[in-house]
Amino acid sequence: MERVKAIFETAKPYLRNKYIITGLAFFIWMMFFDNNNFISQYGSRNKLALLKADKKYYQKEIAENSESLEDLITNKQTLEKFAREKYLMKKPSEDIFILVEE
Repeated sequence: MERVKAIFETAKPYLRNKYIITGLAFFIWMMFFDNNNFISQYGSRNKLALLKADKKYYQKEIAENSESLEDLITNKQTLEKFAREKYLMKKPSEDIFILVEE
């Protein structure tokens, strides 16, 4: 016990300040041991940024697909073109030839 007292008495005055010791202990606790430590907060912020980017992408895709759907519903020519290109549909009297570039 006297050895600890001797070390404590020879320490710098700012290391004997109870507020600095408490603040340092709080900082160490928050940095490593708390459930919401700084490292997990950093990871959560990165994940949130990625999710926001994904949200923006999917909102753009939804808007484009909604336009395409509206066009398919209202325009017969667009619907026929879509069916022919995507699903290779044809009229009964037609033959389809698919050309593949080498």
